[in-house]
Amino acid sequence: MTIPAAKSLPVRALLWLIFFVCFAPLPLPPLAGAQGGEIPFSPGEKLTFQVRWAFIPAGEGTLEIHPMATINGTRSYHFSFTARTSELADLFYKVRDRIDAYTDDAMTRSLLYTKRQDGKRNRRVAVNFDWEKNQARYTDIGEEREPIAVLPGSFDPLSVFYAFRLFHLHEGLELQLPVTDGKKCVTGKASVIRRETIKVRDTSYDTFLVEPDLEHLGGVFEKKRGSKLKIWVTADGTSTPVRIESEVIVGSFVAELVSREPAP
Repeated sequence: MTIPAAKSLPVRALLWLIFFVCFAPLPLPPLAGAQGGEIPFSPGEKLTFQVRWAFIPAGEGTLEIHPMATINGTRSYHFSFTARTSELADLFYKVRDRIDAYTDDAMTRSLLYTKRQDGKRNRRVAVNFDWEKNQARYTDIGEEREPIAVLPGSFDPLSVFYAFRLFHLHEGLELQLPVTDGKKCVTGKASVIRRETIKVRDTSYDTFLVEPDLEHLGGVFEKKRGSKLKIWVTADGTSTPVRIESEVIVGSFVAELVSREPAP
């Protein structure tokens, strides 16, 4: 899946791609996270990451779960992602983005997806879902597209990250989920490579290394042969990302967890 603005600047490409990896469609492996079918995250969680491009502090990304909301009469989770470049990176390309995503409270599908992007180019995107017709409609400033068909149980590019956290991870697992940005509905894949202990900012984590299939990702990823995206998530059942690395045409990026609220 090509993430909007990924071709504009490496900083924005990473700030988006590290969180908006697409995992493909059915069938699903058993849910795990919490035992007994419970969802392994809750409102109040806030994850903050620092992004570096080579040795340059490039920006910060924050994932947050807000109080439960109601969308079209359905009780829903409310997720948000904010991205901002550092003062140094602002000199080259300023990024101030916010995305909000809503899913039903059982985490089976998306209900609404919005994106506000300010900087060199402004966007006010909304993707509305009609599950009676299995359709999604994309709108932006001055642009309204025809509805597209989506697979049952599709997630938007942000909520798919949280849906991924419901999987019971183990070495060799192939992850699959349907995802759409309102322009097209695609399939992607990710593999659990191995379990390993890593150190991030003086803290040791028991993790799984996950590598997404980059077939549907564009921008700086499609321009380098052998590009890779590596994500280390905790092996405690919550699949909290603690480190992300990429190898792209313009160099290497690293994103590391610097703050987790509430603390585990």
